This record gives sequence, C-alpha cells and structure tokens, in this order.
Amino acid sequence: MRKLMKKVSVGLLAGMMVLAGAAAAGCSSKTADNKVIIYSNADDEAVEAMKKTLDGNGYEGKYVFQTFGTSELGGKLIAEGKKLEADMITMSTFYVESAQEKNKMFKELTFDRNLQKEEDFEKYESPITAQEGTLILNTKMMKENKLPQPKSIKDLAKPVYKGYISVTDVKASSTAWLLIQGLVSEYGETEAQSILRDIYKNAGDHIEDSGSGPIKKVRAGEAAIGFGLRQQAVADKKDGLPIDYVDPTEGNFTLTESVAVLNKDNNDEKSKLAMKMAECIIKEGRSELMKNYPVPLYNGEKEDKEQKSGNPKVFKEKLTLDLLKAHQDLSERAMGE
Repeated sequence: MRKLMKKVSVGLLAGMMVLAGAAAAGCSSKTADNKVIIYSNADDEAVEAMKKTLDGNGYEGKYVFQTFGTSELGGKLIAEGKKLEADMITMSTFYVESAQEKNKMFKELTFDRNLQKEEDFEKYESPITAQEGTLILNTKMMKENKLPQPKSIKDLAKPVYKGYISVTDVKASSTAWLLIQGLVSEYGETEAQSILRDIYKNAGDHIEDSGSGPIKKVRAGEAAIGFGLRQQAVADKKDGLPIDYVDPTEGNFTLTESVAVLNKDNNDEKSKLAMKMAECIIKEGRSELMKNYPVPLYNGEKEDKEQKSGNPKVFKEKLTLDLLKAHQDLSERAMGE
C-alpha cells in the first residue's frame, strides 16, 4: 500500500508540474501575443536605429522585430495580405503600395507626417529611409591594376573591367534596381539590356544576392569596383578605408523604405500600439536613421554637404511591382545572352 501511495503521490506531483509548466507556457504565450510584431526588410543599421528609438521611448519589451529579404517579405505581403502575422512593417515603398492596391491591408496613419513632399507618399505610409546608388571603388586595387576611373554605369561594360567588378542581381535585391533604372532612363530598354549583358559578363562570379554584397567585395579587395548604396561608400571613406565613390553620369536614383500599420480588426489595442510605435520611429528616430541614410525627407531636416549626391534623379515612371518585374525580365534576358 505504501508503495502504491508513493506512486500515486509521484504521479500527482508530476501532473501538477506538467500543469504548472503548461500554465507558465500559456502565460508566456499570452505575453508574446501582446507584443507588436514588426516585419522589416531594412538593413542592419536601420533596424538597430529603430530598435534604439523604440527602446529609448518606453517601448522596450513591447515588440518583436523580424527581418526578411526584400523579395521574401514582398511575397508574403502580396500573398497573405491582412492575414500577415505582423502588426507593423517597414518595407520598400513600392512594395507597400503594390500590396495595398491588391489587399487593402494598411490603415491610414493617424499622425502628422510633416513630409517635404506629401504628394509622393500615400496616407497609409511614411518613409523611414531613402537610399541612393553609386559606383564604389577600392582605390588601392584601382591603382595596383592601373584601372581607369569609370564615370558612368555604362563604363562597367568595357572589357578593361573584366573580372574587377561586382554588382547585384535584381531578382534578389532592390539595390540592383537603382543600377537598372539608371541604364533604362539614359539609354532605353534595348541598349540597357545590351549594356547589362556586358556588365554581367565582366562581373562573372561576383553577381551578388545581397545589396551589400558588392561593397563587401570591394572592401575585401575581391573587386575593384562595385555598384551599391552611396551612404555606405561615404561612411567607409570617412572611416579611412581605401574606398572612394563616383556618382554616375546616368544619375543617383533613389529607393525609399516606409513604415505601415496593418489594418487588423481583431486586435484594436495592438493596432493602436503599433500606430504609436510607427509615429515614434518617424518623429523620434529620424535623427538616428539619418546617420546612415542622410537623404532629407521631412521638413526641418538638413542635407549634409559631404553626403549630398552629385547627380540625383527620379525615374520617369512611378515605381511599382509591375515595373520591377519588367526590369527583372530585362535583366534575366541580359544574363541569358
């Protein structure tokens, strides 16, 4: 009997421990459910700036940040719509607008954005960063290999640069779209495809999936020239690295990334909190974001003369998912030639 009672006691104790564990897990899950989920395609520097802003303004522990590649997150936005797990996103503006057109998934922002160009952005989005493309040079490699300094994106197609350049694949990274916009804008689609074909041949194995791939190759001395984000090159040069940059004659084209809040009817409290966090990022976080993304977007922001690009341009057509697809097809044809 004592043995039986002992077994019963052990069983009861074990059962109580399981129940306690389940209760704890349930509590933890509920806590996690109350956190605002943020999906983002932003670079590490932008994510850290946003986290620093939120934590410094009373939101520490009240959100979960998850990052994705642009294509991956864009696919989720289009496919899942309002069913997306996130409560708030930061994403390439053209993807935000395309997703809204298809799924009507974002709320109008309830705060005053105070934008320099209100007409450039819809009521449900507010830009967090603007990113420009440029040619990035490893000055040491350029000198050692006696390479002429390119003046344009088109120059990268010249035979003298074969094996010395690194670019990105537009199917994997939106950074490459800045390069293609420059070529199409300046030369038209037919000549742009021909130029791209020769650029890809010159790049060889250095066609990267990540937008930061080319500058990493240039920093490491694996490529002498890359096409990448201008602010990264400016920062490297300022830090004393053997890096320089050339604003191409075709222009410094720009892509913006914006914040948007999901329109979820089933959890209004989380939606309100997400809206407050979005406002916090815009009103309190821009000074931190501009350390790495210095293009002014809001009234009162000043452009750093050192950071100002030499040839800013805007593509003639509105940037949309359909236009990106057309340029991706152009790029694929160039790769196949």
